[in-house]
Amino acid sequence: MDNKSYFNRSSGVLLPVFSLPSPYGIGSFGKEAMQWVDFLSEAKQRYWQILPLGPVGFGASPYQSLSAFAGNPYYIDLDILCNEGLLAQKDFKDINWGRVENRVDYSALYNFREPVLRKAFSNFKDEAALDEFISHNHWFLDYGLYMAVKASQKNRSWIEWDEPWRLFRSELLSGIGKEMQKEIRYHAFLQYQFLKQYRSLRAYAKERGVRIIGDIPIYVSLDSADVWKNPELFQLDKNSYPSEVAGVPPDFFSSDGQIWGNPLYDWEAHVETGFEWWIRRLKSNFELYDVVRIDHFRGLESYYVIGRDEKTAANGRWVKGPGMDFVNAIRQAVPKAGIIAEDLGFLTHGVRKLLRESAFPGMKVLQYAFDSEDPEDHPDMYTENTVVYTGTHDNETIKGWSKTADLKSCQSAMEYLNISQKSGLPQAMMRECMRCRANLAIIPMQDWLELDSYARINTPSTVSPYNWSWRLGKNMLSGNLAEYMAELTSLYGRSL
Repeated sequence: MDNKSYFNRSSGVLLPVFSLPSPYGIGSFGKEAMQWVDFLSEAKQRYWQILPLGPVGFGASPYQSLSAFAGNPYYIDLDILCNEGLLAQKDFKDINWGRVENRVDYSALYNFREPVLRKAFSNFKDEAALDEFISHNHWFLDYGLYMAVKASQKNRSWIEWDEPWRLFRSELLSGIGKEMQKEIRYHAFLQYQFLKQYRSLRAYAKERGVRIIGDIPIYVSLDSADVWKNPELFQLDKNSYPSEVAGVPPDFFSSDGQIWGNPLYDWEAHVETGFEWWIRRLKSNFELYDVVRIDHFRGLESYYVIGRDEKTAANGRWVKGPGMDFVNAIRQAVPKAGIIAEDLGFLTHGVRKLLRESAFPGMKVLQYAFDSEDPEDHPDMYTENTVVYTGTHDNETIKGWSKTADLKSCQSAMEYLNISQKSGLPQAMMRECMRCRANLAIIPMQDWLELDSYARINTPSTVSPYNWSWRLGKNMLSGNLAEYMAELTSLYGRSL
């Protein structure tokens, strides 16, 4: 498949759903999301790129989800539930959803959102809708049971559960009591509402010419329904612990590398099943998104292995991945799928070969263009079958980068972009992102707003309340900004 057909010279904006403005502590699929789509359409942007939508655990990272299939209940809009008669404004209007303006307070969400959603569930009477939802979503019963048991086990990871729950067996479902059955129905309600609201938002976006780019983390969390249900697909020891875990060696972000801690796939087991689990996962994602970015694509060619007890990722090693066998399997299963391969980091000849043979567009980040020893990272070398970013969710904002990058990199950028002051870097780098040959240009909203480091989405290898928490202020999206974005987009031939 030729992915160029998906990215005929166009542009878009990167903004997580949690970063949308709303009165209730976190972005959701409600009125403000519709207004955001209107803004994108007015600004002539064809794509909205988001981060993974799965339910999050400790640290709130969307790349460490409790499920590869389920959605995050925090994104369910409370006003929509009010309009459907499931809530009243008095049920949540007096809640303090956060201590810091324009930040998601996950502790407040954890403590206060759940009772509100349970109130909505108690008022929901359409049992047939839940039955239909469960019957049409193959993954739900495993996830629903996982979440019900997790609640009964004080929200501990399954690896710490008491018997008989610790190891999944199909007969567990038939042996549960009424309370756990009700808990499973509660989670069915959450996923039903999540999906209904999201589909409405996606249809609204489609009507306005905006397509959604989703994101698939290559790995899943150990604390997930996926590993609990399918331990044979992962490299676990006899006690179900991973003896080695995922991560990356020292790189741009960390001198010690990054220990992600995710269990590694048993790729031989996946090959034996024809990559069945992965194909179900991708098909599920393509029901949500128009295009999917596969995170850490290079891990499919070879993946980095770190001992479970290592304190630094520097002592890991590379192991061969499934390569083109994986690519061919998903091509056959989802032949018209639009896929972006996140190929950032240390690239070997083998990784470049896999990317070339897959024909998936790779990624380039302008912040790396001026300090890289790889000439292919320079804007003059970008190809059309590429997605270019000023920065990603793991990067500084451009304004923050201009203050923290080494002097040589900044000077090199300023010379190439023909500017004399660091203050001009945000505008100049956005223009270069739009100007270059790459068919698709994606710019984080913080860069359009020229915001400083406080608006950074994530700092890799850290656990911080500032990660995954930045949000738009309600007055940040002006008509003048949309007009400027539309003008720049039109100037470089990327308009709707």
